[in-house]
Amino acid sequence: MRRNLIIGAFLTAVFVLAALLSFIWTPFDHTAMSIPDKFQRPNGVHLLGTDHFGRDILSMIMVGARTSIAVALVAVGIGMGFGVPLGLAAAARKGTWLDEVIMRGNDLVFAFPSLVIAILITAVFGAGAINAIIAIGIFNIPVFARITRGAALSLWEREFIMAARVSGKSATRISFEHILPNVMNLLIVQGTIQFSLGILAEAGLSYIGLGAQPPTPSWGRMLADAQTLVSIAPHIALIPGVAIILTVLGLNLMGDGLRDYLDPRLRVSRA
Repeated sequence: MRRNLIIGAFLTAVFVLAALLSFIWTPFDHTAMSIPDKFQRPNGVHLLGTDHFGRDILSMIMVGARTSIAVALVAVGIGMGFGVPLGLAAAARKGTWLDEVIMRGNDLVFAFPSLVIAILITAVFGAGAINAIIAIGIFNIPVFARITRGAALSLWEREFIMAARVSGKSATRISFEHILPNVMNLLIVQGTIQFSLGILAEAGLSYIGLGAQPPTPSWGRMLADAQTLVSIAPHIALIPGVAIILTVLGLNLMGDGLRDYLDPRLRVSRA
């Protein structure tokens, strides 16, 4: 296994386990405020210190990981759930009106900056984690559709696909029985990349107040709350910022490692 895959999987696992653990245990109640204990630096009681309301930062990071991972995971699920079938349909009907409609729709979505449109959607329909999921998920759909179509087109010319067509299988059945399993490796790698981008998008929306709303902690909101307090207590901003960096770095390294590990050409060269 490549080093990138191991390091990335380890970093990702740390934050996933922290998010899962937050469902049953956190060092302190993440909503409990204690003004006398505010601005404490990391110590034996509060391992990552406290914020301007005296809340335990470690507890907020753990619950914030749950929020970010949940939003990104569901958004990627939406992207794959809608984008992959669209990409398979476009490849199976290459050159027809269906292919044109799907791909021009993708181009229309790509024509606008994703974060700006996500801000517009959440501003119109209201701030909250659900609307953030929808906004991020919408822009994952054309990504997966385009990648699926590109990978599937090369497979439709292969001999085993021709054999399936001669045997009388429909285009839909061929797409799901033969094409999809052969592009799944590529989709898994792209899924990890989109997952990291989803975490960044959720943090960005929360930073401007359009993501998860209080009292639910969010890494982006923690950064927004700390931006005027950096000179007083820099750890309040550094800790959520480092959490975002390490999570995104871990996912990108894992995606890079998975790409190398699952690439059959590299597998042959290693053998």
